[in-house]
Amino acid sequence: MASLLFRGLQFRPLCIYSSSLWTKKVGVLCCASNSLQTQNVTTHEKPKKVATRNQDKTLDQLLKNYEAIIGIETHVQLSTLTKAFCGCAYNYGSEPNTDICPVCMGLPGALPVLNSKVIECAVKLGLALNCKLSLNSKFDRKQYFYPDLPKGYQISQFDVPIATSGYIDLDLPVEFGGGHRRFGITRVHMEEDAGKLLHAEDGSHSQVDLNRAGVPLLEIVSEPDMRTGIEAAEYGAELQRLVRYLGVCNGNMQEGSLRCDVNISVRPRGQDEFGTKVEIKNLNSFSAIGRAIDYEITRQVQLLSQGLANQIVQETRLWDDGAQKTVTMRKKEGLSDYRYFPEPDLPEVTLTKDYIDSIRDSLPELPELKRRRYEQMGLSMQDVLFLANDVNIAEFFDATLSKGADAKLAANWIMGDIAAYMKNEKLSITEIKLTSDELAELISSIQSGTISGKIGKEILFELIAKGGTVKGLIKEKNLVQVNSAEIEKMIDKVLAENPKQVEQYRGGKTKLQGFFAGQVMKESKGKANPGILNKILLQKLNANS
Repeated sequence: MASLLFRGLQFRPLCIYSSSLWTKKVGVLCCASNSLQTQNVTTHEKPKKVATRNQDKTLDQLLKNYEAIIGIETHVQLSTLTKAFCGCAYNYGSEPNTDICPVCMGLPGALPVLNSKVIECAVKLGLALNCKLSLNSKFDRKQYFYPDLPKGYQISQFDVPIATSGYIDLDLPVEFGGGHRRFGITRVHMEEDAGKLLHAEDGSHSQVDLNRAGVPLLEIVSEPDMRTGIEAAEYGAELQRLVRYLGVCNGNMQEGSLRCDVNISVRPRGQDEFGTKVEIKNLNSFSAIGRAIDYEITRQVQLLSQGLANQIVQETRLWDDGAQKTVTMRKKEGLSDYRYFPEPDLPEVTLTKDYIDSIRDSLPELPELKRRRYEQMGLSMQDVLFLANDVNIAEFFDATLSKGADAKLAANWIMGDIAAYMKNEKLSITEIKLTSDELAELISSIQSGTISGKIGKEILFELIAKGGTVKGLIKEKNLVQVNSAEIEKMIDKVLAENPKQVEQYRGGKTKLQGFFAGQVMKESKGKANPGILNKILLQKLNANS
C-alpha cells in the first residue's frame, strides 16, 4: 500500500539543514513528481480580450432554458501575529522554510496549542455575517495526503463549526444594473492552511515551502444563491470589504490572503434538483471569477443542450486566464474520502455570552450600514459605492464631514481630483499629505468666498503632495479673492480696452460674455469670484444695450 501511495514521488532531504532541523536557515523540501504539475496551467496562447457585450448576449440566450446555481467557498487568511497552533510568525514573501517549527512541520510528538486570536477573528466575522454562533464547537482532522501537508491531515472543523446560518447584503454597481442582493452563508469554520508547492519550470521536480503551513484560516461557505458571474464577483468583493473593515485580513488576493473557489452547476429551468457540481480554482481576481463562471456556465449548458450531460462530472477545474477557459485539474473528492474524526490534541472551543457581547460591541460600522447612512445623506448610489468600498476612504470622508463639510462637496473632491491623483501616483489615501481637516477647511474657504474654486484646486494639489494648511497657503501666496469693488474696476478696464467686442455683444453675440469673463479673471490672477464677476459683468454689458 505504501508503495502505491508514494509512487512517482522522490523525497529529498532539506537542502541546507545540517545539524538541526529547527535552525532558522533557508531550506526547501523537494519532491520529484510529474503528477503534481496538474496544479500549474501552462499555455502558449496569447491572452485574449474578453468581448463582454457579445458574451453577455450569448450567455443570455443560452440561459433562456437553463439556470445556473453558484456557491462560493472563500478562505480568509487571518492577520494574526502567529500561526494557528504554534508561535511561528508568517511573513508573505519570506525565504522558503524560514518560518517553521516542529508543530507546523507536523513532526511526531509536536502538539498544537490554539491561538486565541483565531477565535476572536472567527466570532467577529460570524457576527458581521449575521450568523448563529456555536457556544461549543470543536476541531476535527481532515485526512488527505499531499506533499505540502506534512501531517497527512488538516486541522479543521467539520460537523460543529463556530458559526452557521448567516447572510450578507450587498449592492450591485449601477453599471451592472444596480439593485440590492442578499446571499445566505451556510457556515464559517476555523482551520489551518497547508504549505505551498514550488514547481520547477522544466517539470522535473517540485519544492515544498512550509512557511504557510499552519497559518490560520476562516472558511466561509455560501448558500448556492448566486445565479450569474456578476453576482458571484460582487459577493467576493463584499467579503473582501468586510474582512478589511473588521481588520481580520488584508484581503489581498494576489498574496493568497483571500481565495475563492467557485462551485457551479446548471439545471433546466423549473427543475428542483441540482445539476452536477463543478469546482473552479485558481481565481486570483474578482473579474476572473466572473469570466470563469460565465465560461463554465456556457460549457455546461452547451453539453446539456447537446444531450451530453454525462460529460459533466464532479471535478475540480482550473481557470486558465491566458486561454480564458477552465481545464480539468482532478476528480473531486467527497466528504467520505476525507475520513473526518475529532482532533484529539485540541480541547473543545467554548464561548460565553459575555465574550460574544463584548466583541459585538467592538465591531465597527460595516459596509452595508455605511452605505445606507450615506444614502440617507442624499448621495447617489455611485457616490455611495465608491466611498464605502475602501475602509480608509470611508474613514477619511467621515472625518471630513465631522469638521462640518458638506457631504456632496466632500464626496466630489474625494472622488474627483483626489482619486485621480492617487491613481496616477499609485498611492492610497493614507499615503497622501492631505488631511481630512484641511479638506474640510478648503471646502469652507470656497463656500465662504475666501478663495475661488480654481484656486482651491491649485491649493489642493499642493496639500496632497506637500502637506501644509489651507490658511497658511492662502496667506503665503496671497490668494484671497478680490472684493466686489475691485472686480467692478477690473470689468470697467476690460470693457474699455475692448470696445469692438462690447459693440458685438450688444449687437447679439452674447457668447462674448465668456471672453470678457476670461479677461477679467486673467486681470485678477484668478482671484475673482466667478459668481460675483459674471453678475456685475452682465449688469454692465446690458446697461446700455
